[in-house]
Formats: sequence, structure tokens, C-alpha cells
Amino acid sequence: MIRRIFMLTLVATLALAASGNAATPRVQIEAFHFVPATLTAPVGATVTWTNADEEAHTVTATDRAYTSTGLEHGETFAHRFTAPGTYTYFCALHPHMTATVVVK
Repeated sequence: MIRRIFMLTLVATLALAASGNAATPRVQIEAFHFVPATLTAPVGATVTWTNADEEAHTVTATDRAYTSTGLEHGETFAHRFTAPGTYTYFCALHPHMTATVVVK
């Protein structure tokens, strides 16, 4: 009986951890790259970008639908995606830095 309770608790904990990760997609900005370069997220998800570089970077939609200020080291920016689609973005300070969010 104790083993069964332990297993049910473990399964519930893992399910909550998995759903938490899916609900909070994240992108790291490091070494002048967005990591991952392509992120898939569900409709309604809020994506959070964190700048791990010492240089400032922005998160700017190619169509300019959203943009961050210059993010210093450790700062974050978040944007909620409310419709399915493929959204490309770049760093306005370093335009060679590009990436994509795919919303399904």
C-alpha cells in the first residue's frame, strides 16, 4: 500500500513538472545566439527570453509586432502568443541573430 501511494505521488509530481515546463517556454540569449533557434509553443503560451550575454540584446519581431528594450545581462522579456503561426524575430542591435517561435 505504501509503495502504491509512493508511485502515485511520483507520477503526479512528474506530471506537474512536465506541464510546468510546457507552460513556460524559455529562450536563452547566449554567445550572440537565441537558444533554441526554433521553439515550439502552444497557443496562449508566454515565452520568456533571458539574456545570458554580457552585451545587450533585444527581442524584436520581424513584423515589429513586439520588441523588447535592450536587455542587459540577466534581464528578461516575455511575450504571449495568442494565435497559431510561425513568428520570426531578431536582435535589433545585432541583426544577424535570428530565431523562430512556432505556435501550434
